Amino acid sequence: MRYPASEKLEIIRLVEQSTLPVQRTLNQLGIPKSTFYAWYDRYQSGGLDALEDHRPKPLRVWNRIPDDVREKILELALDEPDLSPREVAVAFTDRKRSFVSESSVYRILKAHGLITSPAFIVLKAADKFQNPTTAINQRRVGDALPARWQTDFTYLKVVRWGWFFLSTVLDDFSRYIVAWKLCTGMAATDVIDTLELALQASGLDQASPLQRPRLLSDNGPSYIAGELSDWLDGQAMRHTRGKPYHPMTQGKIQRWHLSLKSRLLLENYYMPGDLERAIADFVGHYNHRRYHESLDNLTPADVYFGRGQNILEMRKEIKRRTIEQRRRNHFKAAA
Repeated sequence: MRYPASEKLEIIRLVEQSTLPVQRTLNQLGIPKSTFYAWYDRYQSGGLDALEDHRPKPLRVWNRIPDDVREKILELALDEPDLSPREVAVAFTDRKRSFVSESSVYRILKAHGLITSPAFIVLKAADKFQNPTTAINQRRVGDALPARWQTDFTYLKVVRWGWFFLSTVLDDFSRYIVAWKLCTGMAATDVIDTLELALQASGLDQASPLQRPRLLSDNGPSYIAGELSDWLDGQAMRHTRGKPYHPMTQGKIQRWHLSLKSRLLLENYYMPGDLERAIADFVGHYNHRRYHESLDNLTPADVYFGRGQNILEMRKEIKRRTIEQRRRNHFKAAA
């Protein structure tokens, strides 16, 4: 089966970000290991264009990105160096109302030495694993199903204070962080406190039992505690626990933890309040400014609050107008 370059890149990113070993992830995707590493080596050496089965035809002259637009793309990339070429392309389209593709941004940044080493390196290993995860994440279609929330703990350190534990509730459909709480332990009461914050923040504390969210967690002591079970029963919330040793069941919230720590662990924190402020800042960035490829390059807030389709339609119109304007400019200059 032939895959277009965009799908090859999506598979590479899935493998890079998976919490499972490479071979197990590839088995789930149905991609031979030799094929994947051939793509991966080509991508590391030549970027998105190198993943094409045949060299792409030269861009038509009329569709060349104007020099002033190239300068603005470089300014955005320099102002926000954390953005990937994909995120630069989406941010530029949204903010400047002028379409530019990811591959074009990649070439512009590459030509100016602004493409750095990848944040993830896939190690080539020959380990084999059995019994891959087969359960799939349910998705909400309209209002046919109640929302599903994922919840989990991760740990963060404050200098001279010790370890703190971040309890998070994430909306499964949109990846939106509904609520979080920095705790001194991982007790069932901490989970309950976080869920109460999430119910209030979402307005679902006033919802009917049929509209209450379903909860997905692991099998940690706080999640199998009778106290939490009794509270969930009182809230008419169903609770599902993932299979042991199958971390991909909660892959979204674990990916959130990786994203959070990749930013927060760059700094030291000397007071719990400092750590809480850093978490709050990153949650705001993650929910409202970070474009997710799995969400059609929308932010979690765009999807959670139901404005995603309007944004996608707007981008489609921006692309149409941009290409039409380039074509007109070309023929005008040639006249």
